[in-house]
Amino acid sequence: MPKRDPFKYFKSSPEIIRLPVMLYVRFPLSLRNVEDLLHERGIDVSYETIRYWWSRFGPSFASEIRRKRVQKLRAFSTWQWHVYEVFLNTKGEHHYLWQAIDHEGEVLESVVTKRRNKRAALKLLRKLMRRYGQPEVLVTDRFLSYRAALRDLGCDDLQACGRWLNNRIENSRLPFRRRERAMQRFRRMRSLQKFVAVHSSVFNHFDQGRTLSGRDICKLNRTAALAEWRSLGAA
Repeated sequence: MPKRDPFKYFKSSPEIIRLPVMLYVRFPLSLRNVEDLLHERGIDVSYETIRYWWSRFGPSFASEIRRKRVQKLRAFSTWQWHVYEVFLNTKGEHHYLWQAIDHEGEVLESVVTKRRNKRAALKLLRKLMRRYGQPEVLVTDRFLSYRAALRDLGCDDLQACGRWLNNRIENSRLPFRRRERAMQRFRRMRSLQKFVAVHSSVFNHFDQGRTLSGRDICKLNRTAALAEWRSLGAA
């Protein structure tokens, strides 16, 4: 059965649709900032159209990126995971962003919950282990819900807590925090979860780890990432 063309019935070309979606999700820009950048390049698109495009195609692009990376990550990302939760404010309501990364800073999973308890920790850990398997070490803070959740999963011996062990994940939240400030926070939990899932996949796709490789290797990786992005959603 041939793959359905997701861009069917859209007047704009797939290349034009992919560009504003990438700009909006990858960089800390507002919808109107993206509209101005496109206008400078001769593309006349309103910010409401950009909002619709990212909402329509962002999740499908992110799931396609994630599907291609899961097999590779299973082989390299089960050594050590870092898990943390951070407080978010959505229209006066308190929510929590639970996120897990591997030892190289790759975002593995992001989950938004209303509570900060064992049930929320279980939700994140079950999604992680179902998708990537079981790690050798799981670094967390001293929040007791992690230990209770791991005990229910039968792998509480994996947990590691220490004063400086979770320093890597402290920097992994910065790109999302910059994006949150540019968007002037979020309005609803549903839109927050949607954007977090898309943002983490796009960030992983374009993050080259510039401190770990030379300039030539970085340029090759960046070119390959752009070429793969331009093929997303291709029929």
